[in-house]
Parts: sequence; C-alpha cells; structure tokens
Amino acid sequence: MTDGSTPRDEAVQLSLLQGFASPAKPRGATVPAGENPVAEVLIESAVPHLDRVFDYLVPQEAAAEAVPGARIKARFGGQEISGYITGRKSEAAEGVRLSPLAKVVSAQPVLTPELLELAGALARRYAGTLSDVIRAAIPPRVAKVDKEFAAAGRLLPGAPPGEEQEQADEPGLEAGAVSTPADAADPALCFAGYRSAAAFLAHLAAGESPRAVLSSHKSYGPASWTRQLAAAVAATLTSGRGALVVVPDAKDLDLLGEALEATIGAEAFVRLSADDGPTPRYRNYLKLLHGTVKVAIGTRSAAYAPVRELGLVAIWDDGDDLYVEQRAPYQHTREVLLLRAEQTGCAALLAGIARSTESQRLVETGWAQPLQADRPALRALTPRVVNTADTFQQERDPLLRHARLPQAAWRAAREGLEHGPVLVQVARTGFSPAMACQDCRTPARCTECQGPLGQAGHGTALTCRWCGRLAAHWRCGVCGSGRLRALVIGASRTAEELGRAFPGATVISSAGDHVKATVKASKAVVVATPGAEPAVAGGYAAALLLDGNSLLSRESLRAPEDALRRWFTAASLVRPAAEGGTVVITADHDAVVGQLVRWDPAGAASRELALRRELQLPPALRIAAITGSTAGIETFMSGLELPGDVRTVGPTELENYGAPAGHHRLLLFFSYQQGNTVTGALRARKAAVSAKRLAEPVQVRCDGLDLL
Repeated sequence: MTDGSTPRDEAVQLSLLQGFASPAKPRGATVPAGENPVAEVLIESAVPHLDRVFDYLVPQEAAAEAVPGARIKARFGGQEISGYITGRKSEAAEGVRLSPLAKVVSAQPVLTPELLELAGALARRYAGTLSDVIRAAIPPRVAKVDKEFAAAGRLLPGAPPGEEQEQADEPGLEAGAVSTPADAADPALCFAGYRSAAAFLAHLAAGESPRAVLSSHKSYGPASWTRQLAAAVAATLTSGRGALVVVPDAKDLDLLGEALEATIGAEAFVRLSADDGPTPRYRNYLKLLHGTVKVAIGTRSAAYAPVRELGLVAIWDDGDDLYVEQRAPYQHTREVLLLRAEQTGCAALLAGIARSTESQRLVETGWAQPLQADRPALRALTPRVVNTADTFQQERDPLLRHARLPQAAWRAAREGLEHGPVLVQVARTGFSPAMACQDCRTPARCTECQGPLGQAGHGTALTCRWCGRLAAHWRCGVCGSGRLRALVIGASRTAEELGRAFPGATVISSAGDHVKATVKASKAVVVATPGAEPAVAGGYAAALLLDGNSLLSRESLRAPEDALRRWFTAASLVRPAAEGGTVVITADHDAVVGQLVRWDPAGAASRELALRRELQLPPALRIAAITGSTAGIETFMSGLELPGDVRTVGPTELENYGAPAGHHRLLLFFSYQQGNTVTGALRARKAAVSAKRLAEPVQVRCDGLDLL
C-alpha cells in the first residue's frame, strides 16, 4: 500500500491516523501474472489527510472482477474497510511491498471516470474530501440487483458482444427514437409567448448545448413547468443524447414523472430517489450505468446519475434549500449540475417560477440566456394579484392590520368557492407553533433551554419545541403577564377556522407528513404550507397567501427572496385573471410584494442581486464558514495562507443560535476569482491539522445558504 511515498513516511502517517490500529504487514503477497496487477484504491474515510489513492495488490483470482470503479474491501490500519478501485497499473513504487485486496464486493463499475472527476471538482470547490462526495453520489449496493445484472452479462458499461441487438430492441433505447403519446408535451402550447423557446429546443434537437434560465409562469395544465421540462428532455433525446432533471421533493418528482410518461413513455426514463427504496434506486442507477435508459429524474442525489452521452442537465426551483446536502462537504445540487455541464459540455437549464439570485448572476455574466414569456403573454396568462396592505385596501377595511383574514381575502375565498377550489398558504404546520405574551408581544421562551413555546393542537398543553418540557405556569419575563397569543397560526388551526367560516366547503390539509401532489377540482378549501401546495386540474379559482409578514421577518439574508419564491409558486397554481383567478397576499413590504403584483421574477432577482453586490454579500461573492471551539479556530487559522484581500468576520459565539456551548464561527468572504486559491488552502489546512492532530477538528462550509 503506497501513494508514492517511502515506507517510513507511510508508517509515520498511518501512526497518526486516529481510530485505526497499526497496519498489518503483508504475508507472502506476490505479484500475480497478468497485466496491471496493482489497483489504485480510494478508501471510504472522512479523515482529510487520507483523501488520496493507495496502491494494493490484485489477487489472481480477483483479477477479472477488480475493474476500475468496482467496490472492494481492503485492510487499512488493522481494519477491513470499504473503498473503490480508481484505476489499474503495472507496478507500484520501487521497493514497496503491497497488501492484497481483501475482497471485490461488486464488479459493477459504479464509480465511473466522469463521476470521479466530478467528485474531485466538488471536493476542491467545497474544501471537502472525495470520499464524502462519493458517499452522496453512489447509492448503497443491493446484492440481488448485482446478481440480476451479472446474470444478464452486464458487468461492464455497454452490452457484451452479441447483446447489442437485444438492447436496441428495448423501448426508448434507439438513438433519436422518442415515443409520442397522444397527450405529449406540445412545445407550441408549453412555451406560448416565449420568444426564444423554439430556438432553444431546436439547438437541443440538433445536438448542441445551449444554456438558459427559464422563468415559468404556470404549475398546471399544458403550459405547466413539468410539460416545459418534458419538452426539453424530448428534444434532447431526438439528438440521441441523454438527459438529467433534478427536482427538490417527492411531490414535484411525481408531477414531472407524469409529464414525462405522457411525452416520452414510461420505459424511457428512470427515477432516482431515496423515498423509492434501496432496491429500485440501485437498479435504476445500474440501468443508467449500462445505457439501458438515457433519461433520469430524481431528487438531490440524482444529480450524479451516470447518464450515458449526457446532453442536458436541468434543475427545477434551484432556490429550494432541500438542494443543500446535509453532510460534508454540504454541496448544493445546482453547483453539481453546473460543474457537470462544464465538465461534459452538455446543455444546462435552470428553471423556476421565481428566479434565484444565483441564476440571475449566471444571466448577467452571460453564462446563460434568459428564457421568459413576453409581458403581453404574462398579463394574459397570470392571475390578478391583490395586496391587502396597499392604501386602497386599508381605506376600505380599517381593521385590516389586526385581522389575519382581511375582508378582501375573505371575499376572494367566498367568490372563488363558487367556481372551484381555493388555496390557502400558511407559514407553518401544526396548530399554534409559536406563542408570545399577549400584553407586551415578547416571544414565549422555555425557562430551561430558552426554546420557543407552542401548542400542538386545540386545547393541548403549552410545551417547548426544543426540549419538550411542559410550561403550564409560564409567565412573561418582561412584564410578568401570564396571557398568551399565537405569533404564527399553523395549518391545522387555519383549517379548523376556515371550516367554521365556510361550513359548506370541504377543507383539505396538505402539510407536514401529509403532503398531496394533486387534489380534485372540487369546491374545497386547500390549506397548505409553502412547498406542499397540491396541483389542481384547471387551476385554483383563488389563492390566499397568509402570514406574509411572518415569512419576511425570518432572521435570514434570504428571507425576502425565499418568501417571494414561495408566493410565486403558489400563485402559479391559480387560473389566469381572464378566467377570474385572484391571488390575495397579506404582507406589508411594498418593494417585495410589488414584484409579485407585477409578476416580475426577473426584476426581483436583479434588484436583490444588485443589493447583494452593494453590500458585498453572496452570491455577489463567495463565503466560507469555519465553526468550532475558539482554540480550534485559532489553530486552524494560524497556519492558513490566504490572499491579503480576503475579508474575515468573527469569530462569533453561536450559543444563542442553538449550537453547543463554546462554539464560534468565523466567516471568510472572497471573490469567485479567488475561489480555487481559498478553498485549496482550506482543504490543505484541514489535511495538515488532521495529520498532525494539532487541535480538535473544525467544520468548514462553503457557500452555505443558512450562513447569513
């Protein structure tokens, strides 16, 4: 086992590895006959200074199965751990005795050269390790699925000799052959009013690689975003290439799957989602790996799907925080796809009802072109938006500021129920998830952990949402009052109140663990939290966007952007104004709400990006956060070499933000041009601190959405 260093260096480095015993000496390992008997192995370890390949001897009996990309087991530091073969070569460094591979777990080459290159690029961008990226990219192995593919002779990408004709006969595999069901996505209907859409699809069908940021305006019917993405996928398949589309959650995945099934056929694509279970997920991964299917859709981890001859990568609603990987190195799916587009030279499409500031930056730098409907088309196809906070509405309703359901909203709901379903968007799930003092409005906090107090249901006890303690005898620490009021009313209580307000209507809830993708077009009130709004055939007659001020008052740099994205998404489910569709929003921020009233997502993103540039905040530049103890941060920074104009802020104590006691955070702000230099320095410093065990580890996060 070696990476080119001397045996003494290897022994010293292994002795510094925390958690592993001393390496066992090879016993009688001999070089077998045959070509390339040495395997380069990437072990599955999160230890930063082991982020490299090691050399192992391939036993004669495993020579055929130990292909690049295969899963293996190897002895390392006295333990048998998992890893992947990244390559084979003829010999190791001179004078080095190699340990043999313990076992080839699977001969399926799941770690492709393209994925290995992508993982390396992501590790460099996010100052992480290859192993951490690959862990998120490759689904867990399922032995019986491996046996299925082995029985069919598919151990290497591509069909074995004599199988090409059999595969070509499978549905949807022949290059350029796209099934066209009767209800297929018609580009003329999908992109009505989009001046540049025809050219974009023509470039895809011709085998070219355009890059665009799509601003959709509808989430139902023939012009829905699902049909638009399906049309782009079909155009890519026409050129004989594959396509990959990523969505944030299972609800959107179901809707996109229905559109693709109607456009290219159910056999022409596969799903990659953890919610489907390990067996279907792994089987679909291998189908893509072997070229049986050339289109993949899925949630976050699908961004790494091994699509053959990749021609298009697309992402829906890239501003959703579900795209952020929850484990190191905390990469964002949008950046994964953008790196794949650069790496393979394929087309890229970032689509959404609203537009993120990151997507707007790509447009303004010229990396991507805007794809949006003309203003006359938008006026004809979008609903009428009413802001209850404007002066006209306040003069008509003097009690408007004190009412959760203003007169205009109640009237819109009543009139809408005469013609179809009405959507009500609320900020939170539950009954009363946040409480405050009735007299002084101070948020109610737990006396033990300072967590927020709330109610789970009608008549239930007041409890802490952090530690679960009862607060039956709570009194305000500021004024001493024992009276409480709800700061935010959840979906459950809203549904209960609307059921009393409209006794003849059915009330449907879509929130928490009970999210509905679609509901019937009946006269019902649908109460949903942001992101859980179900679609309705023909659209909603009206929508009430409540708790606007609550969404805007979140302690986050992205609060206005996120609120506007959620409002646009809900409003896109409503019928056009010409068909009586009305959206009523309750929020006081005229600048943000005005973008919804004018239906101008591009203008909103441009305005927000200009403000970020003025303040020198992401995404106008990049950011890295170093979190840990004071001593850990000081040790880490003492040996970190950064460009002189990198701005540092902190360290700041995080105990008031739910972090463990003693934890601090230091922020680094740097330009995109400095990105490789700064992340490279962070990555090298992590490895050095780990190897020398100078201090307790610190967490390094780059470009996190929740850092500001």
